[in-house]
Amino acid sequence: MATRERDGLAGTAAAGHRPRGASLVPPSSIAGRALAVIIAIMTFLGSLTVGSVDLVRTAAADWTSSIVREATIQVRPVPGRDLAADVTRATEIAVRFPGVADVSPYTAEETRRMLEPWLGTGLGAEDLPIPRLIVVKLADDRRTDMEAFRRALAEVPPASLDDHRQWFDRLRAMARAVIVVGLVIVALMVAATGLSVVFATRAAVETNRPVVEVLHFVGARDAFIAGEFQRHFLWLALKGSLAGGLAALGAIMLSGLIAGRWRATAGGDQIEALFGAFSLGPTGYAAIAGLVVLVTAVAALTCRFTVMRTLGAID
Repeated sequence: MATRERDGLAGTAAAGHRPRGASLVPPSSIAGRALAVIIAIMTFLGSLTVGSVDLVRTAAADWTSSIVREATIQVRPVPGRDLAADVTRATEIAVRFPGVADVSPYTAEETRRMLEPWLGTGLGAEDLPIPRLIVVKLADDRRTDMEAFRRALAEVPPASLDDHRQWFDRLRAMARAVIVVGLVIVALMVAATGLSVVFATRAAVETNRPVVEVLHFVGARDAFIAGEFQRHFLWLALKGSLAGGLAALGAIMLSGLIAGRWRATAGGDQIEALFGAFSLGPTGYAAIAGLVVLVTAVAALTCRFTVMRTLGAID
């Protein structure tokens, strides 16, 4: 009778079946809750990093799109020359140049107001040799011959052209560096999560070692035992990663609300000009959702690999 019962249990275990509601790994334990908290924290930090990278990428794209379609003519005051006449002549040259969509010369009053945050009020044109600026909007930066534009402006010796390309290159390099650093940080967090799952899985296998050995004795396959552990840790990782991802989305939305309150202030305007309105686009939401899926998958696969290696050592 005992032999028949053992053979029946062996056949059931070998076939990969288990009684309804039974679980090889305890569904709730202090170690399991601690692992879920660790995964939530890692996912939260990783999601914040992903969201920040998306904000910087979007802001950099807005900056570069505006920078490459604008150029600035600077007309310096030179003794013996009429500054107003030089500005008028440079404006006429810019209006006639092919590829220019719009020309907006700054008046002396507009120039003074633009410098007030740095130099204070009451500044007169005679106090400092303040150059006059002419903003040029390009119809298509790829078709505008900037060197020919500079040669045309040679008729006005005090005028010089800045096409902003050096700023475009620096901004693009900065955005790429931020993206690379963010990806490295996320990769390190995912790796740390995987290591945490490895240690937790080994501890769970050791804790349930007598049960594992009995299952081996009755003929259960390693894949069946590994599947039990994998199902347990998959659920823990899913709960932790979802909690971390949702917490990160809440933090980003809260930051957007706070930034909205500061929008009317000078500091708030500067922050919005640099980083936008602190609102994620579709790419940011998709990246955070992808990170949740990635963390869950890494935890499940790491758990299965660790169990299979441990069972191989037991064999």
